[in-house]
Amino acid sequence: MNLKTRFFKNADATPVADLVAKTLMTTNIHDYSKEYLQNDIDRLNENFFIQKAQQTHFYVFLNDKTIIGVGAIGPYWDSKTEFSLFNIFVDPDYQGLGVGRLIIKTLENDAYFKVATRVEIPASITALKFYKKMGYYPKNKQNVPDSEGLFRLEKYPKS
Repeated sequence: MNLKTRFFKNADATPVADLVAKTLMTTNIHDYSKEYLQNDIDRLNENFFIQKAQQTHFYVFLNDKTIIGVGAIGPYWDSKTEFSLFNIFVDPDYQGLGVGRLIIKTLENDAYFKVATRVEIPASITALKFYKKMGYYPKNKQNVPDSEGLFRLEKYPKS
């Protein structure tokens, strides 16, 4: 694998939306209904990612010229000291090869993370075990998915 990392460009919007749709319907389909995932796919379209890139530090991860992973870090609401990780996806064909770890490590080396007192991630049921391995733990000891079907995990980098 010839992995490269760079910031998202607007021209990436379609391949990123396609990657997210593929990942949801291939990997997350084991934990969520097709209808739930289709609602996410409809929401996570090209315009969504262009806007997300304006609000966050949004990275793409490429094998040669193909986008195989994405992830972003941005402010938690309007906080200057708390941040969130967003839209972390790895192409199913590349899962289990360390791409997810690279995404997390890249986000944890970002300027936002370096000033963070707390970082939160809304995690799917599918990704919960992975994020726990990366040192993120359920906020308020949450042990069942919330009304959005997600777990709210957090890490305290400065502690």
